[in-house]
Amino acid sequence: MTEKVSTLDVRQRIGDLLNRVSLRRDEFIIERKGKALAALVPVERLEQLQRFARREALRALEQGRGGDLTEEKAMDLAREARRWARKPGAKGR
Repeated sequence: MTEKVSTLDVRQRIGDLLNRVSLRRDEFIIERKGKALAALVPVERLEQLQRFARREALRALEQGRGGDLTEEKAMDLAREARRWARKPGAKGR
């Protein structure tokens, strides 16, 4: 189960939290004023989520484009989307 921790707890206990994530594979949702801000997860979990997202995006794009999308083109699209999302004033910000 994912444990919720406040930003204050993270500041006070970062070493302990990192050890738990690294050694026990615990996961934490970091909250400020009760609102979820970020997650502290093992690197392997993050990589797994990224691989899954790439596979699903590739599959969806292939279905929409008739299968002409290579993994390299999909990665280019993903990088472009990431750059766009990081721009100031991007939707959702």
